[in-house]
Amino acid sequence: MKYSFAGRIRYSEIDESGRLSLYSLINYFQDCSNFHAEDRNVGLTWTRENHAAWILAGWQIQVRSYPAMGDPVVTSTWAYGFRNCVGYRNYAMETPEGEVIALANSEWVLMDVETGRPIKVSQELAEAYGVEPELKLQEDFGPRKIQVPESGREMEDFRIQDYHLDTNHHVNNGQYVRMALGCLPGDFRTGRLRAEYKMQARLGDRIFPRVTELEDGYLVTLNDEKGNPYFIGELKR
Repeated sequence: MKYSFAGRIRYSEIDESGRLSLYSLINYFQDCSNFHAEDRNVGLTWTRENHAAWILAGWQIQVRSYPAMGDPVVTSTWAYGFRNCVGYRNYAMETPEGEVIALANSEWVLMDVETGRPIKVSQELAEAYGVEPELKLQEDFGPRKIQVPESGREMEDFRIQDYHLDTNHHVNNGQYVRMALGCLPGDFRTGRLRAEYKMQARLGDRIFPRVTELEDGYLVTLNDEKGNPYFIGELKR
């Protein structure tokens, strides 16, 4: 089942250039899949009653253009497959006329929040979302795994605050991207993002960023005090 909702770019969603920020684009995608779940009766109430949560394992996002303040947009999502505990989902943001603004691929893991262990996706849950394998995007998003170089510049560390958290009581996946962008030059605009989520950071944890400059962008790791990554992001122009 393909799910869509119409919106308009708000002032609170733009950056200094007057255009939608990458962080806000990710929020549109997240909101779209949450609306999809709510409308199929497998949203927040269902996850709380079943002690479950969908945890993001990875993003691959391509941005063709960033819409400006006030622009109308249509955001869509669809699940194209489930395997054991993993759900595979695509996203698109388009103009009302159908011009593609951004596309995304993602992988989510269904977890038991009490035991911390993965849960197999039931047939009933898969059917609630609907599965559209024929709609799977054929874009070249690049490899799922990101190679992390040994080099890199250490940035000032910081502590996780309550505004970084979501209803799962850990850092929301969009916030990691926002943190990574904060380590980069202010005029850098991302055209392609690959992101891996390795661990869940919680309130009070310290983040130790490391930035490696690439030929056409940057690689950012957000690590714990031992150098283990919470998040790995490759951001290219």
